[in-house]
Amino acid sequence: MPRSRRVSLCLRLLPVLALLLGAASPAAEAPFRGPAIAGQLAAPPKNETSGLAASRRTAGLLWVHDDSGGQPALYAVGPDGAARGSLQIGGGVKNDDWEDLAAAEFDGKAWLIIADTGDNDAKRSSVRVHFIEEPAGERLAGAAMLAERPAATLRIRYEDGARDCESLAIDARERALYLLTKRDTPPRLYRVALPAPLGHAELTARLAGPVPHLPPPSPAQRRVKGPLGRNWGFPCAMDFAPDGSAAVVLTSGDLLLFPRQGGEPWSAALARPPVRLPPHQLPQAEAVCFAPDGKSIFVASETIRTLLRYERR
Repeated sequence: MPRSRRVSLCLRLLPVLALLLGAASPAAEAPFRGPAIAGQLAAPPKNETSGLAASRRTAGLLWVHDDSGGQPALYAVGPDGAARGSLQIGGGVKNDDWEDLAAAEFDGKAWLIIADTGDNDAKRSSVRVHFIEEPAGERLAGAAMLAERPAATLRIRYEDGARDCESLAIDARERALYLLTKRDTPPRLYRVALPAPLGHAELTARLAGPVPHLPPPSPAQRRVKGPLGRNWGFPCAMDFAPDGSAAVVLTSGDLLLFPRQGGEPWSAALARPPVRLPPHQLPQAEAVCFAPDGKSIFVASETIRTLLRYERR
């Protein structure tokens, strides 16, 4: 069967499989409605989207990248997925296992932050996070491909040993990045204080606390391999709302919102049970981000080009 037909069949069967395997329904009045199909992603070229971030410099612009083995490049798309340009990352940077992407503003600049943090077998002695100064939209429109070197690369070691991580978020006010591990039970949240001024550095990720309430797979799912089975509850992307009011965590099966009370630590917000948003029903969901105004959430997959959008009620 052609790949396109297999993907189409998989999408039609996802709601049925989720029901049979025991996925719970979201709250009746979740704070976001959806998902709606926003469009089809024209990039990245390998169709293995594993990072998604909303521009802090150009309105209506999203950034994506391929998973491990892809080009060390970021690709700009519109909110409908249409191609807007690309950015080659120079300075000898490789895409070892790029797993998430974030956008933030601090030090008077807009940044794109690449999480080269994947480590399925927990063997990497350190992982890397690259900070790229985001180019202006008009520069993208006028070039086949821009090139930029990282302004900073952080080499990060976990204080208690190697971890697999696909989820990174930035708190610009706190000047810290957070990493949420994938294969720990429960997942573990780590905090890394950013250097001031920003520059190349070797840093330690400190344990902030567990994230104990991600919906687990059902007993039936535990007997099934893959994202629809035993990996249902694995976190694969994370983002913080630009105003710091909530975190969103994407798992293989769920989209989860963690409201934050006042200026409490993120570890406290993520330690509470989340609000379960309507299911994304994507095969191998891998990427999530808030819009800059916090009123929308975008979700993408590593196996199909469908871009989803949730809207605040």
